Amino acid sequence: MADIEPLKKDFFLSEKEYRDMPFGIVLGVSLSSAVMDGIEDSPTLLYKWHYRQANNLLDKIAFQISGQIMEMNYRALPIPASQLIDWDRQLGAVSHRTVGEYAGLGWRGRNNLLVNPEYGARIRLVTVLTDLPLVVDKPIENGCGDCRACLEVCPAEALGETAKEYNLEKCYQKLTEFSKIRGVGVHICGICVKACKGQGKTP
Repeated sequence: MADIEPLKKDFFLSEKEYRDMPFGIVLGVSLSSAVMDGIEDSPTLLYKWHYRQANNLLDKIAFQISGQIMEMNYRALPIPASQLIDWDRQLGAVSHRTVGEYAGLGWRGRNNLLVNPEYGARIRLVTVLTDLPLVVDKPIENGCGDCRACLEVCPAEALGETAKEYNLEKCYQKLTEFSKIRGVGVHICGICVKACKGQGKTP
């Protein structure tokens, strides 16, 4: 649970949509380690399917939670797990990663992804905005430490020592290249996601 008031300036939503909603509920599902293990130097078709199924599941969960909140006579706005609003900057209506940071679900890693202590970056996220009174969680400290696994494997050389050094242009160029692989057709990678296992060192 997160206090989203400081984040609203970056929302790609109208004030009518998120009015009087001070809270965000962020949820995540972990990705299959077996699927991730199949990724070597490019995304696999199995990863593409798995990625989509994770997003579909999250969207359904967010939709159901929103319905339950509305039945309690509060407002709720489910934000799609994967829907671009700003194509140039590759941004959605709300940054699930940022809400996840504020909610203490993880920290922003060198790969510019939300890194969960147990699952690393091997998670997908979704957010529900609401005025349901909630006790908010607090951000946690960055736990990357000396780990640079994502830097070592990034095929685009788009990562740096901090998330702020992430190079979107280099990353997107590589994603465009991957999208042309037969059967992929979407902008996905998964290489740095696979490398980032968090403090739990998911097997």
